[in-house]
Amino acid sequence: MIPPVPATPALFLDFDGTLVDIADRPDGIHVAPSLPGLIERLLAATGGAVAVVTGRKVEDIDGFLKVPVAAAGMHGLEIRPAPGAAIETAPPPPEIAVLRGRILGWPILGGGVTMEDKGAGLAVHYRAAPDMEAAVKAAMHETIADLPALHFIPGKMVVEAKGKGFDKGAAVRTFMTHAPFVGRTPIFIGDDVTDEDGMRAATALGGFGIKVGEGDTDAAYRLPDVPSVHDWLSTFLGIPA
Repeated sequence: MIPPVPATPALFLDFDGTLVDIADRPDGIHVAPSLPGLIERLLAATGGAVAVVTGRKVEDIDGFLKVPVAAAGMHGLEIRPAPGAAIETAPPPPEIAVLRGRILGWPILGGGVTMEDKGAGLAVHYRAAPDMEAAVKAAMHETIADLPALHFIPGKMVVEAKGKGFDKGAAVRTFMTHAPFVGRTPIFIGDDVTDEDGMRAATALGGFGIKVGEGDTDAAYRLPDVPSVHDWLSTFLGIPA
């Protein structure tokens, strides 16, 4: 089913796997030349009710899109409620420093397994070594087992740990209390397990989720891939591609 077109939507967009295809390295993605212009037109058409909700840092999204946009980074640890507003960052729990030291001592680090230090959270990527998935997940589970303040976050070719109480659903709920999002119909589009929190929040607030690609989901609708997301965003508000 093609997702419907609410009269007054609020768009919450995941980045990797939704607006851009996943690459072997986090910095190796390709941003379609048409994407920044599409985001600008969506902002104009919705009165600014567009936010990128991602596991990346907000400053990374700014560098890729070159378009001022509301954003939540690091699965909700960072929130910028409006373009140009200050980025509000939750302080990392002390356990993050402990975890950082432990991960740096992992024998499986290297050879395609890399740690990304996000400050308030830590991610371990294995995009370049997909055969290491089980080992990386097991290592992260074991490493945080005695760190109760930390939360394990699985993703596509990555595992992360951050403080509990923050997720993409919480980010959506926060945005929906701020203009211009308040009173609109929330739509969350994402491809990964962590996006399900955002989809559930959008549904609970009277909107819906859109799952990109295959896999189990609580979303009411599905689009097959990144180009189809661009196509849908380009047409559902009457915006030319």
